[in-house]
Amino acid sequence: MKQSNEKIITQKAKFPRILLGATSSGSGKTTITCGILQALVNRGMSVSSFKCGPDYIDPMFHSNAIGTSSSNLDLFFSEPDTVRYLFTKSAKDSDISVIEGVMGYYDGISSASSRASAYEVSVTLDAPAILIVDSRGASTSVIATILGFLEYKKDSHIKGVILNRMSEKVYQRIKNVIENDLKIDVLGYVPSIPDISLESRHLGLVTPDNIKDIKNKLNLIAEVLEKTVNIDKIIEISKSASSLECQDMPVRKMEGRPRIAIAKDEAFCFMYRDNLELLEDMGAQIEYFSPIHDECIPASDGVILYGGYPELYAEELSRNSSMIESIKKAVSGGMPCIAECGGFMYLHDEMEDPSGTSHSMCGIISGRSYKTEKLVRFGYVDLKSKNDSWILKSNETVKAHEFHYWDSSNCGSDVISTRASGDGSWECIHCENNVFAGYPHIFYRSCPDMIRRFLEACINYRTVREKYLKQE
Repeated sequence: MKQSNEKIITQKAKFPRILLGATSSGSGKTTITCGILQALVNRGMSVSSFKCGPDYIDPMFHSNAIGTSSSNLDLFFSEPDTVRYLFTKSAKDSDISVIEGVMGYYDGISSASSRASAYEVSVTLDAPAILIVDSRGASTSVIATILGFLEYKKDSHIKGVILNRMSEKVYQRIKNVIENDLKIDVLGYVPSIPDISLESRHLGLVTPDNIKDIKNKLNLIAEVLEKTVNIDKIIEISKSASSLECQDMPVRKMEGRPRIAIAKDEAFCFMYRDNLELLEDMGAQIEYFSPIHDECIPASDGVILYGGYPELYAEELSRNSSMIESIKKAVSGGMPCIAECGGFMYLHDEMEDPSGTSHSMCGIISGRSYKTEKLVRFGYVDLKSKNDSWILKSNETVKAHEFHYWDSSNCGSDVISTRASGDGSWECIHCENNVFAGYPHIFYRSCPDMIRRFLEACINYRTVREKYLKQE
């Protein structure tokens, strides 16, 4: 991202860290990561956590274990220097940092690339990696699997393995064979215990709030792992990580301190920690509100509606007519608005719930958001503006990600979206007047000028509104 004129400071420091990768998606990464996080917290350690890639849900589970926000590390969204900066910024006061991988360890943004994979994050941060091997239905064959992962890249960074869904009896027989044949530490096993899994998800996703007694469940997982996994060895490996050189990346704080109302409740909960911190670093004052429970948006100069699961709460959102009227009046009256995915759906005339029933929404976007039977336009995208607008300049590019089962009869046409894999493009996004709304989830540091223009528009809106009120 473009930096301010402030002095950029480079420093080198030790950051004990470990990355938990896996042989594939569904191998138990989130369950084991959260169990280890909880075990470390239970030992009285100060812990920071991270998730490779664009996922919103897994960091929410991390946060339930460590008691503070988790962050994303994404090498599609950010250059390596920025990833190192974001890591060190969050990890600097921690005894240990735990990074959860994405998909399979070497899986990248396309089916034939390791770009932006967990492996590349491990290399970028020089982080020791532990490979989680799904051992269900296998015994000796896991040795071949581990060997393949160790040898596929000469600098694999893999320093140990955990055997998931393996019985104690098989583990006792195979542990020494793996260590003797492959010269890799086997750090333990996790038995198949359905009650401790966090992998069952609504439409592929579920938030921690949907799991009853989540904290008790995390402690149960931690209790199991304390018995079957060598947590002491994991801590030791994390401390073997080399010193990491990092750059400070200051941004210029804007004058005017714009007040930004951000929707945050059961329906709207998908937000990147770094996006929020960048808003504040630029001078924004954030106030959260609930479109489900509150009567109106708080006094503010701009509004942001992030994604989430509004379709699951369509009836409650529609029933809160005072909030709908408040948002419609503010945005129609010129208040700058950013809305993405679920927030974009909320701005429509109508939105379908999972049963297919339509509910009235804010009426800012003409059309309806409706259910489909499969993921729509899933994956990383580059967004390029077709024309100059209040928030983007012509041909300016923003990096984003899409993941949604709902589509729109009016997706917008002000931006060209191109898959990062290069296999398709389409028009999307409403980028007119004071509204920027569409399905893609934006990563702000990929185009900080966009966010600066948004905040400037918020300050201008406040100035005009205050002038008008004085004249009344």
